[in-house]
Amino acid sequence: MALSRAHPTSANGNSKRGAKHIKKQGSASVLYAALDLGTNSCRMLIAKPDGFNFVIVDAFSKSVRLGSDLERTGVLSQAGVSRTLQALHVCARKIRKYGVLRMRLVATEACRRAKNGKSFLDKVTADTGLKLELISPAEEARLAIISCAPLLEPEVSQVLVVDVGGGSTELVWIDLSNVPNQDRTKAMMTMAPSNKDRRNFLGKNSNAKIVDWISVPSGVATLHQKFSDVEDDSARFALMSCYFEDQITEFKPYLKSYSKGALKDFQIIGTSGTITTLGAAHLGLRKYDRDKVDGLNLTANDVDQVVNRFLKLGPEGRKTEPGIGKDRSELIMSGSAIIQTLLRIWPTERMRVADRGLREGILYSLMIADNVLDGGNHG
Repeated sequence: MALSRAHPTSANGNSKRGAKHIKKQGSASVLYAALDLGTNSCRMLIAKPDGFNFVIVDAFSKSVRLGSDLERTGVLSQAGVSRTLQALHVCARKIRKYGVLRMRLVATEACRRAKNGKSFLDKVTADTGLKLELISPAEEARLAIISCAPLLEPEVSQVLVVDVGGGSTELVWIDLSNVPNQDRTKAMMTMAPSNKDRRNFLGKNSNAKIVDWISVPSGVATLHQKFSDVEDDSARFALMSCYFEDQITEFKPYLKSYSKGALKDFQIIGTSGTITTLGAAHLGLRKYDRDKVDGLNLTANDVDQVVNRFLKLGPEGRKTEPGIGKDRSELIMSGSAIIQTLLRIWPTERMRVADRGLREGILYSLMIADNVLDGGNHG
């Protein structure tokens, strides 16, 4: 039987660790799973409700490079498919081990763009029993907003949520000026499922407003692939930055007539491996520490200093730099080009680093829908 949010499963096996986490009676005993299959990584969280938050029971993350060479060939490579299937088999075993009852398993840009994306998802179901849902860019943006909402500063009335993926980058500008300060986080966390109205994420009764959102078909992997033939490191970085800016010129807040007056109470919340790497580098961490990075505030100048340091290291130096490593060294500069471009257009002293993303957004949305988070009715 395929495992998906429509098909609850029970545990196959007796795990003491799993039993320890589900022994509590009532709604809090229900375990939730959220899986995000992107262009570069396969990530899953298994969690249980805890107050107005959740506790992680188990986590999995693997660099699978599903979309490697997608920009050139238009298809998912056999090597990428093989690596991804291996990772998804691990996820399926964990779901069965813990007897997860509620789950949502999603695939994003690589499967949306690839000519063989649908056949790959069919193969995933046949081989692993996992039924992955191919979500739209709008739904991807909505989930990113939900996950980042707890990092919103109460006095902020204009917020840009940035989700830099492997194959795409989602930008959502939200106007919260008509929402009381104490209700702004809740307004973001209770976003309704998106529909045909691209600005109506927040539901008919919300005073919050989606000014605009855009899904840019450039993420860390695809942008790197596009300019991989440019040998000069600094020139490649400049080209990536210019190319990305050209892709967001139709984003409404890009117009100076709009954003000039909107930056007073403005904040950026960014989620991606790039942003967390920039945060860790700013702190000088030799070993990554989520507790220190998640929620960190970076200024435009902070990011400029880190990016300049990365450029001085060069491609070989970045491979051995603590906090970057060999696996991320090829993609860190394409991601940095995206972030630095956004901060050049909308300079701010408040960019919050979010070590969270689609998985957390899925968990929050499922738990809010089930009304299992303390603090009243969040729907």
